[in-house]
Amino acid sequence: MDMKQVLEELCGCTAPSGFEGPAVRTAARLLEPLVDEVSVDRMGNLIGVRRCGQAGAKKLLLDAHLDEIGLLVTGVEDGFLRFRAIGGVDPRMLPGREVWVLTQPPLPGVVTCQPPHLHDGEAENKAIPPAELHIDVGLPQAQAEARVPVGTPVVYQGSCFPLGEAQMCGKALDDRSCFAALLRAMELLADKRLDVDVYVMGSTREEVSGVGATVGTWSVQPDCCVAVDVTHGRTPDGPADSTFALGGGPAIGVGPNMTRWMTARMMEKARGAHIAYQQEVMSGHTGTNGWEMQISREGVATSVLSLPLKYMHTPIETLNLDDLEQTARLLAAFAENLGKEWPL
Repeated sequence: MDMKQVLEELCGCTAPSGFEGPAVRTAARLLEPLVDEVSVDRMGNLIGVRRCGQAGAKKLLLDAHLDEIGLLVTGVEDGFLRFRAIGGVDPRMLPGREVWVLTQPPLPGVVTCQPPHLHDGEAENKAIPPAELHIDVGLPQAQAEARVPVGTPVVYQGSCFPLGEAQMCGKALDDRSCFAALLRAMELLADKRLDVDVYVMGSTREEVSGVGATVGTWSVQPDCCVAVDVTHGRTPDGPADSTFALGGGPAIGVGPNMTRWMTARMMEKARGAHIAYQQEVMSGHTGTNGWEMQISREGVATSVLSLPLKYMHTPIETLNLDDLEQTARLLAAFAENLGKEWPL
């Protein structure tokens, strides 16, 4: 599997929360050869399953969300589009940014940006609230109103590209890079004899509510699940105690909302396969779908595995390709012999 190509395909999709269709279709095409069955549920989640063929086998669910942050058009003013954020958009990233307005066909646009000559001396040091920004699509009022209905989604332009020899940079790596890790894990398991049914979910709406994972987990009814998401990569300006080194391997979540035997198994399998890993202490809400998945139905044993990512929720998110491979290897090692080694 060419991971650079997979990342380019997935991240090139324009699919903010609630509008994930393009990413789901691409992900389904990539997943289909690796599982026995692929379906899309009522919430738009992509769900694939590889059955082990044993009656009454336990179910393992691996999840990574397919949505991305974006914007939503709320109106037109003198030909310029007003908007609100979909998910955790960083307002510092917006001025001067190139975007796609997702009409049919999509319209290119740019977020308005006041020249420095017109600043009052203090505004240049502050983030501009999104309510004070607009999107310029180069159209007069009447045409803009006709072409861009209220409620039209908007995303950053671009896909992803290599940064140096070991890193990839671009938009929507949160969390499509982790779905790529799920694909690679299933490829690694392709010739393995499993004793659990492995479900792969590309969930929707994580950035706004987590309802995709809530519904998808209820539908699958797994015995255990792993939420695979990104965590903060270390940079010179980041706090060392809450960021993780790129190239240091995936971060295994440790805390009260992760099932202890699953956390211990993750670490045991990493050591046994000589996979580098880090530990991420999560004392409360994990900020991932694991929060919703663990309370589905009567409760689901849950683990959180995270891929270090620099510049989260920007158009220049950056990861290390070896971390991606090690994440996939750890997921595959976790799945092997899980039924036989299930705790009593």
